[in-house]
Amino acid sequence: MKKTILAEAICLIGPTATGKTQICLELAQHLPIEVVSVDSALVYRHMNIGTAKPNIDELSQCPHHLINIIDPSEHYSAAQFRTDAEKLAKDIKIRGGIPVFSGGTMMYYKALKEGLNQLPVRNESIRKEIDLEAKQHGWPYMHEKLRKIDPETAKRINPNDSQRIQRAIEVFNITDEPMSKLLSAKISNQTTIKTIDIALVPESRAELHKNIGLRFKNMIAIGLIEEVVQIKKRWDLSLEMTSMRCVGYRQVWEYLEGKYDEQTLIEKGSAATRQLAKRQLTWLRSFPIKHVLDPYSESTRPEILRLVKTLIS
Repeated sequence: MKKTILAEAICLIGPTATGKTQICLELAQHLPIEVVSVDSALVYRHMNIGTAKPNIDELSQCPHHLINIIDPSEHYSAAQFRTDAEKLAKDIKIRGGIPVFSGGTMMYYKALKEGLNQLPVRNESIRKEIDLEAKQHGWPYMHEKLRKIDPETAKRINPNDSQRIQRAIEVFNITDEPMSKLLSAKISNQTTIKTIDIALVPESRAELHKNIGLRFKNMIAIGLIEEVVQIKKRWDLSLEMTSMRCVGYRQVWEYLEGKYDEQTLIEKGSAATRQLAKRQLTWLRSFPIKHVLDPYSESTRPEILRLVKTLIS
């Protein structure tokens, strides 16, 4: 009897350094999966080492999507991700494959599962005005400005979080409405993709931190610094751009400016990655995910294979 797919897709979600790529490659040995990246850093071309992007051999073992689709000078949003992801899932199903959404960008996952609030698209001219004012007065000043127009949003943002402060002020300048009010509106564009969700949550935070430290140190050893040098030569970039806000790239940029030595770079890069993992885990705990597994347990990979096989009858 011909096998039929019972669900639309698998979501394999977890923090950085939990082996998601290797799990997908193992699944590909048993099932006709195609991976749709849920990672806001993997979209950038030529940003390979610092993003832990699958290498050419790994990419050849299984079709991967939403990797290497834009230059570091360009922008890709959660709304674009959701549109692309839904189309890819349908196309993969038509080809007889199983879509596996894999990654750790929780805003993308939230967009896929719950839809998005109707916020305006970015406006470059307004952003330039905000950045110019921030250069003159500093981001804590801009945070105070945000507090006056949108105290609820300002309360959730660190005074030095330039990216989120910029976006909140931009939204207000475009709509004349606080972002908190727009975000509280009912979401009416929820996705129709049915998924089986698997969350990778390490039981040992110490083991996660160890893996993060070893991985970042290895990134430096295999050429992350030179990768950033070449990226800076090829494009007119700044630290305010989304691509250069990726963990590791900002720290290497500052190292190249002479702000600290290589050992400090490794320490700062590892610390920033630990903070990223902490934020990812906080997001994960807020989602009602049924299947939660420890990525460092020997029983996890066989269990994931078993779960994915439940898609097929």
